[in-house]
Parts: sequence; structure tokens; C-alpha cells
Amino acid sequence: MHTTRDSARSPAPQSVTPADVTSRKLTPPLYRQPGILVTKDWFIVAGRRFPVGELRQLRTARGPHHQLTIRWVTVTAIVLGGIGITLGLTTELNRLSAQTYLALTAVAFVPFVVATLGHRLRPRAFELWGEFRGMTVLLFSSDEERQYGQVTRALVRAQEAARLGGIGDPVVSMNVWRMGK
Repeated sequence: MHTTRDSARSPAPQSVTPADVTSRKLTPPLYRQPGILVTKDWFIVAGRRFPVGELRQLRTARGPHHQLTIRWVTVTAIVLGGIGITLGLTTELNRLSAQTYLALTAVAFVPFVVATLGHRLRPRAFELWGEFRGMTVLLFSSDEERQYGQVTRALVRAQEAARLGGIGDPVVSMNVWRMGK
């Protein structure tokens, strides 16, 4: 997947005005949380607004690992490698006791433990990328999988509604058994 993370090339953020969000006929939002609004016409997140009809090629990606986790794993691996090399050069390895080998083996798992804890405490973000006015832009990012899924589904429903001519309610919400009454 090709993604562009160059914010200097992204289209200028457009500020949100009340006239953008309100329309003559009030349509219920497909998703609404503080800082995020998805309607049939607009995708508004963090003060940036995108007309749903102008978004193309939506795709999912995972963000980079947290920098603190990467630094800790790198530093720990370098320190442990330095200790191992120093120990190998200064002593004969066949003179080391079994407890020393056991301790060195246990310490070798420290980078793995640090990486696992870092991944659990600071997971990689879920990112929604798309084409907007000819540019690949990051539309939305969240480290909460549930919120990301809800926003993504709402945006896909908004695009489907726009493609089908702006139906009032999503088809799945219609009660087909009561249509004839």
C-alpha cells in the first residue's frame, strides 16, 4: 500500500463553519463524538472538513510503533550486546558457571519484554487514508480499534448513500415488513 505522510503536500485544512454542518433538511449524523462528525455530506474530524463525495480510495493502514518503545528496545539490545561482547573478550567462556549462563539467557529476554510491554501500553494507531482532491491524505487516526471501526463504517455508509443518490436512511435501518401499511 502506498501512503504519503508528507503534511506539507496535503491540501490546506478547511475550517468548520456552522453553515457547513447545517443544511436545509436536517439529517441525523451517522457518527458523532467530540471532535468527529460523519453525516451523509460531510466528514469532520479535528476541525478539518471533507465533503464525502470528494473522498476516494479509502484504505486502512497501521501507524508506526511508538518512538519510546523503539528507543528502549534499541538501547536495551545495545547494552546487552555490549555486555556480552565485553564478557566474551575479557574471560574465557568455558570458565563461567551455569548460573552465569542462566542469568545471561534470562537477561537476553529483556528486549522482548520491553517490546511486548511497549506494544501493549502504546499500541500502533489505526489510520484511515484516502484520496482528496488528488492528494493522498491521512483522514483519521485512532489507537482505539472500536472507535476506528465505527468511524470507518459510518464514512463508508455515507459514501454509499451519496453513490445511491442520497437516500434518507441506510437500507439496513428500513423496516421492509411495514412498508405496505
